[in-house]
Amino acid sequence: MASEELGLNHHLDTACNTSPEGTDLGLSEEEPEMENVLTETESAEVGGDTKHDESSEEQTYSQETLDMYLINLHRIDKDVRRCDRTYWYFTPENLEKLRNIMCSYVWQHLDTGYVQGMCDLLAPLLVILDDEVMAFSCFTELMKRMNQNFPHGGAMDSHFANMRSLIQILDSELFELMQQNGDYTHFYFCYRWFLLDFKREMVYDDVFSVWETIWAAKHMSSEHFVLFFALALVETYRDIILENNMDFTDIIKFFNEMAERHNVPQVMTMARDLVHKVQTLIENK
Repeated sequence: MASEELGLNHHLDTACNTSPEGTDLGLSEEEPEMENVLTETESAEVGGDTKHDESSEEQTYSQETLDMYLINLHRIDKDVRRCDRTYWYFTPENLEKLRNIMCSYVWQHLDTGYVQGMCDLLAPLLVILDDEVMAFSCFTELMKRMNQNFPHGGAMDSHFANMRSLIQILDSELFELMQQNGDYTHFYFCYRWFLLDFKREMVYDDVFSVWETIWAAKHMSSEHFVLFFALALVETYRDIILENNMDFTDIIKFFNEMAERHNVPQVMTMARDLVHKVQTLIENK
């Protein structure tokens, strides 16, 4: 269901391609220091062994390309080490698989490189598939959609604008509260949700079911099911938000504390109901 079909033509005045100021995403990282030379191991990862068989074609890469890949290696290593450290699957051996896949993907997409959060999107695929080749293939397909949510894409603007329109149409009382309490109808508190397909908001079993529903919904009900799941997360707690007269800081803190504690089947049911509600409104228009 395209946003045009919903009549969602509002747009944010503020660009939201990067993490909105004041939003605690838990995704910050320091810029790595650049090394002057590649280690022997890293050289092999980048361009293979420098010694070629006589029958093989020699391939060379510019120093700029190698330097850029080295920077990305540092970023990947930093994120891999801290990826879901408490989850049983991520033994040192499986973390190495995660690193291998990410390094291969970034080498093929060096124009955008590694962006923090990509490991979060790869991890559930590796857990469920437990196969490097399959996980790499699926991750590559997933990133065709998710790439637009990262700073180099432009999808966040649309997500925020559509959330604003949906809440205004479906829950005017909550919309008015959000406007009056510092006006957080920009929906920046949803940034992490859209960036990672809600992965940080749920435990793994729920991630699997929600991701499968998002993928299936494209063919069954709405290709923008992520919007309705995000709206359902908000609507699930609307009474709490209203009763506590929450402002922007309150709602960020609330949802950070609720991470991995949501009743996901309940939220999923509400999301489906919201899809049907909007479809009915469009049909009766």
